[in-house]
Amino acid sequence: MEVVSLHSPPCCHLNRRLLVKKRSSRQLVKIPLCRKRRILCSKVHYRTESRALSNKDHSLLNGKVTRPSKPVEGFSGDSNGYVIGSEDEVGSMSETGDSVTMVLIPGLPDESNGECGAPISSCFWEWKPKFNVHYEISGSQNVNSPPLLFLPGFGVGSFHYEKQLKDLGRDYRVWAIDFLGQGMSLPTENPTSSSKEEDLVWGFGDKTEPWATDLVYSMDLWRDQVLYFVEEVIGEPVYLVGNSLGGFVALYFAARNPQLVKGVTLLNATPFWGFLPNPIKSPRLARIFSWSGTFPLPESIRKLTEFVWQRISDPECIADVLRQVYADHSLNVDNVFHCILETTQHPAAAASFASIMFAPQAQLSFREALSRCDMNGVPICLMYGKEDPWVKPVWGLEVKKHVPEAPYYEISPAGHCPHDEVPEVVNYLLRGWIKSLESQGAAALPLLDDMQSENIQSSIAKDLEFVRQGSNKSVIVRFMGSSFSLWNRMESYFTSRFAKLETK
Repeated sequence: MEVVSLHSPPCCHLNRRLLVKKRSSRQLVKIPLCRKRRILCSKVHYRTESRALSNKDHSLLNGKVTRPSKPVEGFSGDSNGYVIGSEDEVGSMSETGDSVTMVLIPGLPDESNGECGAPISSCFWEWKPKFNVHYEISGSQNVNSPPLLFLPGFGVGSFHYEKQLKDLGRDYRVWAIDFLGQGMSLPTENPTSSSKEEDLVWGFGDKTEPWATDLVYSMDLWRDQVLYFVEEVIGEPVYLVGNSLGGFVALYFAARNPQLVKGVTLLNATPFWGFLPNPIKSPRLARIFSWSGTFPLPESIRKLTEFVWQRISDPECIADVLRQVYADHSLNVDNVFHCILETTQHPAAAASFASIMFAPQAQLSFREALSRCDMNGVPICLMYGKEDPWVKPVWGLEVKKHVPEAPYYEISPAGHCPHDEVPEVVNYLLRGWIKSLESQGAAALPLLDDMQSENIQSSIAKDLEFVRQGSNKSVIVRFMGSSFSLWNRMESYFTSRFAKLETK
């Protein structure tokens, strides 16, 4: 047995001496938490190990899927260059009409050269009976630094923020959670019971188990999950960072609980989620729909779920989605692919997917949440990948229009997941934005010197260069000021085009 120390916020009186039993590649840690919440932690040293949720071998909806040994098709499997299309297409991304200054920024910790990233601990927190939330944490020793909480997009989990946990965990306390119904926060027991001897697929039974009564994997559930996680695990206000669906949840949570939020960063945040009306906001309209994501699934929904799930859980379909949302096809996405694939093999995955898809909308729309955050003075930072095929730049510009004082960084080339595609850039911008807030404006915003931060009104573009695995990489990042508009962008573009024509 080994005694280790774990730091925690002052308001959560943890027992600082933890007994750790060493195992082959993990160290299991039991942490007594305030309010008698239970947490199980393990230090993760390698990401190649299995992420199974239990010791039991569950049958799959589509049969067992073997991990491919070769890289995901469509990705080259190395990181030696950005592959968007032709060379002309890549070159055109820097033609903004402004002179572009090159800025050298730090790369990620290069472990092949002996640079150490922050160690990551994988934990489970029992929010309610049978509601086990998986999360990962790094930088626990940075007790005097601000806490950061990362919220994942749809279909992924905390594993999607590994590059933030390893890098930012060297300076901050960093958490990343799996939403209930996703990743490793899927249930460990069948939410339904059945007269059949064995259910190969959970959630398709005859009757709801008591603990799963009224369970719906909805925006409101995730908002509450984040609320209790911040209060009971982190124990103090946090900086929230959310990608895609996680961005909407972050904004929604901040709108309802501004006292627990130091700032919100939106990474290609989806501006809408859910199709069915919210029963609290629109009770009469909600009563029209006989089912809204509860368990067990109705017979008609089961057939639809089986049909859809067989297709979207197919490895080739998963790979195709990754090819769509990542602009850089030279990036190694094998770990993301494997983690998503393993999640689809969980016996509760199909029914959880159906619950998410048929869950009611949030009580606040994206725009209402944004307005409430603005009214309550919640700082907001916008970082959007320009080549996102789903949440296109126009959506980010629409957010910018409603909160003109929020810094907006457009990153190119980058797709729907800039934090995983160009983590060097996102981490650099996050550090700078947090530093500016923590210093109450004494430190300039990222990409702006002291004079520019006072006078910048429209936009500037800079070429951020960094080293990745021994090779130089660069992306164009455009900062958009408080008076920036789409017309400014169009005017700048056409001015540069005409100037080039005149010089020929």
